[in-house]
Amino acid sequence: MDRKRVTFSRNLFIPLTTVCRNNCHYCSFRTGIQEGCLLSKEEVRRLLELGKERSCTEALFTFGEHPEEVPGFLNLLSGLGFQSILDFCIELSKESIRYGILPHTNAGVITYTEMEKLKPYNASMGLMLETTADIPAHTDSPGKNPKIRLRMIEEAGQLRIPFTTGILVGIGETRDDRIQSLLEIANLHRKYNHIQEVIIQNFCPKERTGMQDRTGPEREIMCDTIQLARDILPQDVAVQVAPNLFDPKVLIECGANDLGGISPFTSDHINPEHPWPTEIELLNAIAPVKLQERLCIYPRYIEKGWFSPLIAPLIKELNAKLINEQEVK
Repeated sequence: MDRKRVTFSRNLFIPLTTVCRNNCHYCSFRTGIQEGCLLSKEEVRRLLELGKERSCTEALFTFGEHPEEVPGFLNLLSGLGFQSILDFCIELSKESIRYGILPHTNAGVITYTEMEKLKPYNASMGLMLETTADIPAHTDSPGKNPKIRLRMIEEAGQLRIPFTTGILVGIGETRDDRIQSLLEIANLHRKYNHIQEVIIQNFCPKERTGMQDRTGPEREIMCDTIQLARDILPQDVAVQVAPNLFDPKVLIECGANDLGGISPFTSDHINPEHPWPTEIELLNAIAPVKLQERLCIYPRYIEKGWFSPLIAPLIKELNAKLINEQEVK
């Protein structure tokens, strides 16, 4: 692993809807049916236009899991001319491609058929495993069943989708649980060779949630987990951390080598109380480690051709531009 540099993706965060069938006890993203819970096509286009102006290469589309199961949501969606959130996401992925920005979708748990339908319009996809443990924080969340999530990660491998997953640290799991989660991810990658990065994300308590009085993991736990990830995961899998949630230099020193998607103008809608650092702030925070931009599809998957003909020209264009910029530097 190159200890002299860490990578990141310049992205924009597009939360299509905050409606979700799950009710995780630590989450403040989820809302009920209310004003602003579903973005319009016009709002997404405005974000994409700003993303293009800011040289973003990744549009992170995310939304609550299976929002159609929440009463009233389908009425909102049909008002936009769609019968499923996946069809809405596909339409906006096409828009993103037209703006010259690669789509990456985190849709929660979806089926093999749904991933197959989404794949032509996405450079990569993701799903947090979170944990293999059965924890109280997931009591009201049918989509957080570890077996269901592992099955989706495996099916993404069968479909040859460049994939992101990860674990949440401090939500009620034990160290042995974290080890087991990382072993499961490593085994799936060895079988399908499709996991680009594994996020080691620290729990952050949020007001008006069931875990608002809990504290996040200390430095020792985060460093131990990153070191475990680096020891357990194959070396070609990046260990990713969020630089807005924890001191990035500390985590880099522990073995992290990617900082994920960082937006120059949209907030982290999952953790809105933690703003993204600017690129200058980040460079100063991690010095003397260098910061290197990447796409949401890693170079080895570009070389393998793990993308559809529909997005091939854009991937090749953006990749060539990045390579040229890095050579100039």
